[in-house]
Amino acid sequence: MLEAFSYVEFMSTTHYHTKTQTIEIAGVKDLVIRSLRDRQQFYDPQGAASRLGICSASWSLFGMLWPSSIHLASALALRPINTDEKILEIGCGLALASLVAHRRGANITASDRHPKAKKFLQNNLKLNNLPKLPFRHGQWGEHPTPSIDDTGAELLHEKYDLIIGSDLLYEPDMPTALGRFVNLHAAEQAEVWIVDPNRGYRPAFNRKMQSLGFELSSDDVITEGTFEDERYRGRLLIYNRH
Repeated sequence: MLEAFSYVEFMSTTHYHTKTQTIEIAGVKDLVIRSLRDRQQFYDPQGAASRLGICSASWSLFGMLWPSSIHLASALALRPINTDEKILEIGCGLALASLVAHRRGANITASDRHPKAKKFLQNNLKLNNLPKLPFRHGQWGEHPTPSIDDTGAELLHEKYDLIIGSDLLYEPDMPTALGRFVNLHAAEQAEVWIVDPNRGYRPAFNRKMQSLGFELSSDDVITEGTFEDERYRGRLLIYNRH
């Protein structure tokens, strides 16, 4: 089963509404995930999100549970654990894949550019009785260096053996910007997993990754399961640089 909602609990803060769900990922204990109630939520009184390049229309996207993130988490749940391997999730949003890997004992760091991503991660760690998980601010594209006041987290700066992400190729400039970002934080010998829901920019990303020395070693079609009564179709892209 791709996912199951044992319950849906709605909550409100002073500024936005959330919901809490139980998510089933095969191979790990169920996870309790708090997310934004819907895409209409918005709260940026100090302009932190705006300064990080996040407009009001996209503010809520980090806090939604996307089908590609569930597929990424499901794939990672089957990967053998190597505690010497450093893993990085980029554009993590609610960091479902990071939570799955963390629960299994992997050495993983979550990263995102959204100023609320760290808070939601901390809340979800508490809901699942999990220990702390490293979080870093990671942002690709042409943006000025952010301040710690806006991000609430240290800037991403290390190198990683495995870099993972889901639904990141959603604009025409993403293949180049994302490829550069991956290259910046990938170890000399590294693997990259990207779950892409067929938004149309995969060929350009493949070319960019090839130019950076990453060979596409797997391009598996994902069609199984449904998400909120909608059939999912995408790909798990795996790149290797030796």
